[in-house]
Amino acid sequence: MTERAPIDPSQLEASLRPFGESRMLPRDAYVSEAVFSWEQRNFFAGGWMCVGLGSDLPDPGDQTARSLGHSSVFLTRDKQGRVRAFANACRHRGHELLACGEKVNREIVLCPYHAWSYRLNGDLRRAPGYDRGELANFNGDEFGLVELPCEEWHGYVFVDGSGSAPPLSEHLAGLDEVIAPYETERLVVLGRHSYEVASNWKILTENYEECYHCPVIHPQLCKVSPPESGEGYVHTAAGAWVGGWMELREDAETMSISGSTNATPLRGLDAFRRRIVDYVGVFPNVLISPHPDYVMTHVLTPLSAGRTFIECSWAFSPEDAARPGFDPSFAIDFWDVTNKQDWLACESVQRGLGSEHAVPGVLSAAEDGVYQFVTMVARGYAGLPLLPGAPDEEELATRGLARLA
Repeated sequence: MTERAPIDPSQLEASLRPFGESRMLPRDAYVSEAVFSWEQRNFFAGGWMCVGLGSDLPDPGDQTARSLGHSSVFLTRDKQGRVRAFANACRHRGHELLACGEKVNREIVLCPYHAWSYRLNGDLRRAPGYDRGELANFNGDEFGLVELPCEEWHGYVFVDGSGSAPPLSEHLAGLDEVIAPYETERLVVLGRHSYEVASNWKILTENYEECYHCPVIHPQLCKVSPPESGEGYVHTAAGAWVGGWMELREDAETMSISGSTNATPLRGLDAFRRRIVDYVGVFPNVLISPHPDYVMTHVLTPLSAGRTFIECSWAFSPEDAARPGFDPSFAIDFWDVTNKQDWLACESVQRGLGSEHAVPGVLSAAEDGVYQFVTMVARGYAGLPLLPGAPDEEELATRGLARLA
């Protein structure tokens, strides 16, 4: 990234100090619409972003549209089974091919404005009226849909809205070994909840990456997972993601109100993974929570500086999904309660940061995951690469961010 965010560089310096000395992001990072607009261009449309699950497009011809920063992306699965992404704009006069969230299945892509149609690979199929020779210089080969880089990774669909970001493998470097054992690509989604939260998207991710707050607001969670069990258990990420894990109590099988489960352990998990829950935040907008018997995913779509749409899904093994009478509510109900406790807290943080007197706070020793995320955001604001950890002196100097003594 080269474009700096509209934040005074001197305000970012405190966020980029080493862990134990750093502060939270400046207030403007959470309340400024100018900063939000920059994030939409640079974080969400300026590189790799998760736009949903591959299982949302199970069959050839399935089509949908999703938000992609300040614009949107059109997704379809072609006849060869590949998910493809295109700018959600007809090549005639720019009408959206589908509204965000709309889903259809067609053998062609059809613009609802003037009925221009495209093949599933994006090539122009027909432009009504243009095939009568009225425009001698019209060449349909020049008017295919604008394709964007798109990859399906362990069942998650990522799109590069810039069209020029480094490979997704670099963005997710080191994460494969964390997620692969859960075989998320073969799991079946059996529950979804949508939430609209009056909070900045970063506050939601920061809350997700620590359990310092758990003894205060999550009594159900604390009964099945000791809140202190995650302290110090943070992944060393080589890519643009952060995360760590927490242990289950000895008498708990999974995260549920009772600690018991109706599901079977996901195949291939070792003894360690059957006793933990991982919490992974992939920059900028997807939170992946693998459990011993299911995987929960939050996909965040920022709507404004102070409002975020969240789609939460729960996926289970196909064997459990096919079992007569299988009831996934033990997981869904537990996390719906926990989610809503989190949303209330995050909304209160947002309101608190609305005060002009709000000053960035210091992180506790239990908030090392938050530190990883905050420094990633601050680096992006400063035009630095999205690498984990604190930058060195040379990097800071190139951006006018001299370390304070």
